Amino acid sequence: MVKGRRRRWPWIVLGCVAIVAALLLIAQDQETVRVRSPLDARDPQFTPYVASLVGVPVSDGNAYQMLLNGDAIFPAMLQAIAKAEHRISFESFIYSGGEVARQFTSALTAAARRGVTVRIVLDSIGSMDLPKETVKALTDAGIQVVWFNPLVSWSIEEVNYRTHRKVLVVDGIVAFTGGVGVADHWRGNARNDKEWRDTQFRATGPVVREFEAAFYENWLESGGREAPALDPPRPSQSKDARSLVVWSNPMSGISNVKLLYLLSIAGARQSVDIQSPYFVLDSSTLDALSVARQRGVRIRILTEGDTTDTKTVKAASRSAYDALLASGYAIYEYQPTMMHAKAVVVDRRWSLIGSANFDNRSFELNDEITVAVDDTGLADELTKAFEQDLTRSKRLTLEEWRRRPVTQRMFEAFWGWFGEVL
Repeated sequence: MVKGRRRRWPWIVLGCVAIVAALLLIAQDQETVRVRSPLDARDPQFTPYVASLVGVPVSDGNAYQMLLNGDAIFPAMLQAIAKAEHRISFESFIYSGGEVARQFTSALTAAARRGVTVRIVLDSIGSMDLPKETVKALTDAGIQVVWFNPLVSWSIEEVNYRTHRKVLVVDGIVAFTGGVGVADHWRGNARNDKEWRDTQFRATGPVVREFEAAFYENWLESGGREAPALDPPRPSQSKDARSLVVWSNPMSGISNVKLLYLLSIAGARQSVDIQSPYFVLDSSTLDALSVARQRGVRIRILTEGDTTDTKTVKAASRSAYDALLASGYAIYEYQPTMMHAKAVVVDRRWSLIGSANFDNRSFELNDEITVAVDDTGLADELTKAFEQDLTRSKRLTLEEWRRRPVTQRMFEAFWGWFGEVL
C-alpha cells in the first residue's frame, strides 16, 4: 500500500503542475495591444473617433446623477421600481439574502402584481446563495428569472465566464449602473468596515435605450424567450453628456470594453484618475499607462486597502506596485472599508463608469457594461468624489513599500502569476 502511494505521488504533482500551467496559459494577455491616439480626450472629435473604433453609436444629450453609497443608491433604485408602469429589466452579479434583498424582492413583486412585466438576469455563481424562498417569491409573483451560465459541467470555461453587469432599466426611461449588487454590505455610508464604499449612476435620455439593449442580449443568452421591441430613443435631456455604451463578452481577441479603456488612456494628455477595487495590469494596459507617463500624464490610482473581499487579488495587484511607484505613479489605498467604486476620469473631461474593474477579469472574461461620457460636469463630480476619497486613503511611497516583510513580498509575487485570471 505504501509503495503504491509512492508511485502515485509524482503523477499527482504532475497533474497539479499541469492544472497551474493551464490556468496561467488562459490568464496571460495573448497579445500586447499597443494603442495610440492622434486625438486627445478634450478634442470634440475624440468621442466619434472612439465610437468608430469600438463600433457603437454616439448618444447625445444625456443626464447622469452620481449616487454615493447605499444610503443614496438603494432609495433611488427602489423609488424607480415603485414608479414603474410597464416593464423592469434588472441584471445583477450579486443578489443575496438579507434586508436589502428583502426590500428589492418586495418592490419587484409589488410591481409585478400591479401588471408590470419584470425580467431578471442573475449570475449563477455570484447569486448562488440567494435563498430558494426568495426565488419562489419572485416567480410566484409572475417575475421571469433566468440564470446566466449555469454550471451544468465543472469545466474551467463554465466557471470562468460570468456576467458582472449591473443594470436596472425602468420603463425605458431611467437606467442605473455601477458597482452595487443586492446585498447588505452595500448598506450605509462607508462609515465602518461593514459598509462598503461604492458609486452608482442614474441615467436618463437616449442612452437608456443602449442600457436596455445590453440587458436583452444577456436575457436571450440566458434562456429568456423573447425580447420586446425597444422604445424609440428618448429626447435629449441636456446639450452635454455625449455617451458611448459598450458591453463585452468573452472572446479570443480584445474586447470592446478593454479597447475603450486603452483608447481612453491613449487620449490622455494631462491626467488619468483610476478608481477600482481590483487593479491588475496585463501587458496591454501596462503599455498604455507607461506611454501616458512618458508623455507627462499624471496618473493617480485609488484602490482598496487591507479591508478587501479578495486577499489573493489584492496580493496580485500589489505585486506591480514597486515598478509603478518607481515610475512616478501615485497609488492610494482606501482605509475605512472595502472600496468598490469603479470610475476613470481622463483630462477632467472624459469619464468611464459602469460595472468593469480595472483588471483582466473585467476586460477579457466577464460580461461587463461601461459607459464613456464626454462631459466636464460629470468629470468634475467624479474628480471631487475621488479627491474626497483620497482624504480617507493612504498614499504609498516607494521607500516605505520596499520595507515590507519578505513573506508579504513572496505572497504577492506568487499571486501575481495568477493576476489575469483571478
